[in-house]
Amino acid sequence: MADDYRRSVELERRIFELDNKCATLRTEKPGNRESCRQLRNTSLPLVDQEFPEDTSPFKIQQLLQDLTEPEVLAGRLVPAQEVQSVLGLELLECLYWRRGALLYMYCHTLHQRKQWIKKNKATFLKCLQEGVRYLMRMLQVRNSVKLNDGVVFHDSATANFLAEGIFSDTHLLTMMYIGEMCFWAVKYEDCSMDTTERKEDRLHFRDIGTQILHKYVLACEGPLQGQGWNTENAKEILNILQ
Repeated sequence: MADDYRRSVELERRIFELDNKCATLRTEKPGNRESCRQLRNTSLPLVDQEFPEDTSPFKIQQLLQDLTEPEVLAGRLVPAQEVQSVLGLELLECLYWRRGALLYMYCHTLHQRKQWIKKNKATFLKCLQEGVRYLMRMLQVRNSVKLNDGVVFHDSATANFLAEGIFSDTHLLTMMYIGEMCFWAVKYEDCSMDTTERKEDRLHFRDIGTQILHKYVLACEGPLQGQGWNTENAKEILNILQ
């Protein structure tokens, strides 16, 4: 019992330290759409400086490592429990979201540096793949609600959202991020097959992007119509991916 208590205290202390260290990446609340959209406008130096080419790769890896440490610590300090049970759904979602959103912002900047991509195409595709993986894992933290006779919803729109695994505005924004990153990956994968990564390890960007953006468009043009969600870019990407 004493060992378990010490492990719990140590885990909480380390998570608190990491939370403060990475506070510049935090959105105010996972379900707050406006705070999510303002993520790229925070005081994070990398974003303010538009990701300097010389220092960004190292700093990004540092941040990703910091944001991975809570999962590693949870696995080491409480090995008998699942990481999700130790950290909780919201914190685990937040950790995946921050890593994926950071790589999205980085790739968004790199996408505008055509000459850089020509020389570093493999690095760009690797960042896209890692970012999509993190964001996909964020969407998979919570299980979709299965609609059946034993579950009663007074709002059919809410029921459909939960059935599709859409639990907040951040989940919708994540879908759009994934769609854009898949589009960039398909664009440059089609231009080059010289990647050193094994084919079986690569994501099927075209399929993932198509599936995710279909859900995004249906949600935004259905129950969320008139709520400020734009689908023009998503539709343009779908026309290319399909």
